[in-house]
This record gives sequence, structure tokens and C-alpha cells, in this order.
Amino acid sequence: MSKRILVAVDGSAEATEALQFAAEEWPDADLTALHVINPADSATGADGGFPGASDQWYESAKGRGERVLAEAAEAVDRPVATRLEVGRPTKTILDVAGGEAAVGEDEDSGEPFDHVVLASRGRTGLSRVLLGSVAEGVVRRAEVPVTVVR
Repeated sequence: MSKRILVAVDGSAEATEALQFAAEEWPDADLTALHVINPADSATGADGGFPGASDQWYESAKGRGERVLAEAAEAVDRPVATRLEVGRPTKTILDVAGGEAAVGEDEDSGEPFDHVVLASRGRTGLSRVLLGSVAEGVVRRAEVPVTVVR
């Protein structure tokens, strides 16, 4: 049985390095790069500012996410599946790792991953407290092994 590894990517150089690490460390594993669109990043606010603003923001974020995934997949010399989701990054990574099916797919089609790999930007002190840490949240709550690449 092939090992399934989920690698969270956000467009940063550190995330690309995490994907490259996973590809080298587990050469026979099936890799899936996951990019999460975080609605909290929307500058439009709850009311959207103007009609269609939230749709416009989403389309822009979706396009960026697709570019992030394509660039990440190109950074390794092997096949990488990609997945784009919307939600809070920590929760979404954990849900996908646990086997949550992609939107629009049959509930039963989700299969859990064996391992999660993600990057840490190495924030410390006040910036970590204020901004939170996706890596820390995933490490604390994951039900599968997690590798944090720094």
C-alpha cells in the first residue's frame, strides 16, 4: 500500500521546500499539495463593500490558489495531486488529512492521509501569539504524524 502524504502549500518558499522535502524523503508516496483559501483574508468585510465584491475576491483568491498549486507541483520532478479548499487553514488541513471529501465529491470518496508535511516560518514571541501558527495547530491536533520543515 502506498503512503499518502498531504503537503500544505501557501505560495511561500518555505512551503515549496516542504513539498520538495516530502518528495525526496518519501519517493514512493502519493503526494497531494493542498492550498487553503482563507476567507479571513478577504478585505471586503461581512457586507462585501459593494455588490459582487465577495465573488470578485473569491475568484481572485481561487486564481491565486491555482497558481500556487501549479508552481508548487512544478517544483518537484514527479507527479503531485493538487487540492484547493476554502476555510480556516488549520481546521481545513486537519479535515483533509482526516479524509474529508473534496467539495462536490461523494462523502465516501475521502480517504485519510498517512502523514502531513508543512512549513513553519519560524515566528516567535508576540508575532506568533498575535498571528497564530498553523503549523502549531496542526501538530497539536493531528491524528497522523506531522513533519514541520523549517
